Amino acid sequence: MAESASTGSTRSVPVHPLVRVKALARYFDASAPLLNRLLAGEGRRVLHAVDGVDFEIARGRTLSIVGESGCGKSTVARLVVGLYVPTRGSIEFDGRDISAIKGRAEIAALRRRFQIIFQDPYASLNPRWRVRDIVAEPIRVHRLLQGQGAIRARVEELLGEVGLAAVDGEKYPHEFSGGQRQRISIARALASTPEFLVCDEPTSALDVSVQAQILNLMKDLQRTLGLTYLFISHNLAVVRHMSDRVGVMYLGRLAELADAETLFRLPRHPYTRMLVDTIPDLELSGRARTPVAGEVPSAIDPPSGCSFHPRCPFANERCKRERPELRPADGVLVACHGVEEGRLPLA
Repeated sequence: MAESASTGSTRSVPVHPLVRVKALARYFDASAPLLNRLLAGEGRRVLHAVDGVDFEIARGRTLSIVGESGCGKSTVARLVVGLYVPTRGSIEFDGRDISAIKGRAEIAALRRRFQIIFQDPYASLNPRWRVRDIVAEPIRVHRLLQGQGAIRARVEELLGEVGLAAVDGEKYPHEFSGGQRQRISIARALASTPEFLVCDEPTSALDVSVQAQILNLMKDLQRTLGLTYLFISHNLAVVRHMSDRVGVMYLGRLAELADAETLFRLPRHPYTRMLVDTIPDLELSGRARTPVAGEVPSAIDPPSGCSFHPRCPFANERCKRERPELRPADGVLVACHGVEEGRLPLA
């Protein structure tokens, strides 16, 4: 339910989240070629990359989605920014369903308001372009400024915001380190003055010390510019540093959704507990830990019932038979029969 804000009168105005995702799904055809299927007597094979995901992101906040490789989190990122078309479900931005917008001018105006930062700064920058042209591209595409002088001044301003010098605009991407290239990617993303950034593992290709610099830069930019983030990562330490809320994803679905402090202090879903137990115990608390066992099953042929039950130490017959839905439990949302029935011990 949306929150309400006072407007100085007795009436209250609903405050909509900046981003709302409902029943989002994306399937991919993973079938062999038709002739091969006919000879083998096989049907089509469908990969359920994302299979019904719901979440909201409040303006100026960060929602992180975390999970093992193959869980579908990067597919969610690409769906939200329109690089993939959903198989079903809806994506609302500032109260408007993106799929319902048809006019080219309207679509361009809306897309200017959100951008994506990709994982690999080595692959996401055109090696034949100077940095000034890479950063200026969104300004030119969306016709935000006119005249080379105004564009050049804005590019220099953007480079300064991400910790680079104006002279760096004359260089090519290969002349920079990985961390500097990611700063260029951030500057390019900011060039269209977006409100919402989707960050698809933006630091996973960087050294640890450089990761910290980029994460701190992103936090500073969020405070300064009022940005809203959808942050995708498999690194729980990074997620803990960046997030207001965290969604734990497993095989295309959300297993748990909670505010960051609660999730790391008291994880509810058995999968979340296993992930949190992988964080080094620097305080040497001696708390018993459950190591992550097994592998993520195939999204082409997922297990029946709860997709986590083959790896779960608390699974019973109901877990094998019935797929759990995301339900409220002590202030968080959890998709787990064991939590619902109260048969899981507290972490």
